[in-house]
Amino acid sequence: MLDGIIIGLSTAFSFQNLIMVVAGCLLGTLIGMLPGLGPMSIIAIMIPIAIKLGDPSAALILLAGVYYGAIFGGSTSSILINAPGVAGTVATSFDGYPMARQGKAGKALTIAAIASFAGGTVGAVLLMAFAPALASFALLFHSAEYFALMVVGLSAIAAFAGSGQVAKALMMTILGLMLATVGESALFNAPRFTLGLQDLQSGIGFITLAMALFALPEALFLVLDPKRAKRGGQGDAAGEIKDLRISGAEARAIAPVIARQSVQSFLIGVLPGAGATIASFLGYAVERNIAKGKEQAEFGKGSIKGVAAPETANNAACTGSFVPLLTLGIPGSGTTAILLGALLAINVAPGPRLMVDRPEIFWSVIISMYLGNVVLLILNLPLIPYIARLLAVPRNYLIPFILFFTLMGAYIGQNNATELLLLVGLGSVATILRFADYPVAPLLIGFILGGLLENNFARAVNLTDGISFIWERPMTLGLLIVGVLLIAVPAYRSRRAAARSEGVAEGD
Repeated sequence: MLDGIIIGLSTAFSFQNLIMVVAGCLLGTLIGMLPGLGPMSIIAIMIPIAIKLGDPSAALILLAGVYYGAIFGGSTSSILINAPGVAGTVATSFDGYPMARQGKAGKALTIAAIASFAGGTVGAVLLMAFAPALASFALLFHSAEYFALMVVGLSAIAAFAGSGQVAKALMMTILGLMLATVGESALFNAPRFTLGLQDLQSGIGFITLAMALFALPEALFLVLDPKRAKRGGQGDAAGEIKDLRISGAEARAIAPVIARQSVQSFLIGVLPGAGATIASFLGYAVERNIAKGKEQAEFGKGSIKGVAAPETANNAACTGSFVPLLTLGIPGSGTTAILLGALLAINVAPGPRLMVDRPEIFWSVIISMYLGNVVLLILNLPLIPYIARLLAVPRNYLIPFILFFTLMGAYIGQNNATELLLLVGLGSVATILRFADYPVAPLLIGFILGGLLENNFARAVNLTDGISFIWERPMTLGLLIVGVLLIAVPAYRSRRAAARSEGVAEGD
């Protein structure tokens, strides 16, 4: 291992690979800021360029830099205009955008940059130290365990519901699960709920739904509510550009959040199929559920912990996803699947032997992640005052800007004009739901986890000829118990608080 690290250091610090780190991080950050594009598209486009480099280490360092750079930079559009740049930054918008509307966009961007840096760096340390052991741990997860993991994710819906909104959140989750069933079933290869439209056989695109739930309603709100536009006007923007620093108390508040989510989300990223998106949602849910009193009430309204948790989580999970990719040759997400294709295209076979046969590739990629996170912090922190000036743009110009990237993001995601019709239809429904005070985040969670839940449950049932896998596999049973606790503990806590308040009222 020590010899491999030394080889990795010498490879990563070569002039060519340093240039690849900077280029990948810069390009990834810019792509991540643009809603709808995401790292998958740009990595796919760059594979021919990577092949022409001739050096497998340089090629993989460049593509990896684009990947975690996009996750790092994706928070910008989530915070400033409520249009998530990549799927893993959707949860950042829950508190990042309210902070921007409160005149704290600079502070939110600073917290996001610091949390992203910390999550990515801790993830790189854990990747270097425990990659072989974690690869063996990931192999213990089968369809039954993935089904239970999806149940844990769905059981955290209370984290995205405000006070008295648990029933509404449950309804929205069910609606998300229903939308996830549109298209061809992975098991039976038969179209479902497509209304006879061939374009719907591939299902509803995630980017389309995310834009319809967040970006499009925000643009419509700005049109329908002139006061809302004025509240986010130039006066607020001018103030928030100056508000870049976080106080000592704020740093102490987010430090334990960053520490917890760095480890938790790295482990989630290690699991094939989990990825940064699920890690960010679970990270946000965990931090909201363990918060108490006033801190818990701030979630969804501009909580600094609500920004730090998903930003730490998505970057740590992004790093963790390289464990199954490099040590097992198993992609953990759509992006790492494209990276796997790139590895095979440059004649590198990922797997248990990669660390032994090609240590310069394995270790140089890990070392480059340290460098990449430093580069990303250096690139992003000085640019925050200029990035935040986006909010100083008059709303008459900003609304078309939001609409343009929303429509382009939905179209590019599926390369299908039907997605534009779905975007408008779903966006109109989402606007009505938000006017009626329904939380839309649970809908998106249900949609993301619905397909994974169904496929893994069906595979587990087929393998065991029934549901006996629930009690026959201890890890599955343990995860399901965690899911039950995630529902029961907040319910018990709220009942206890209600009983206590009634007792105080009676005493008065």
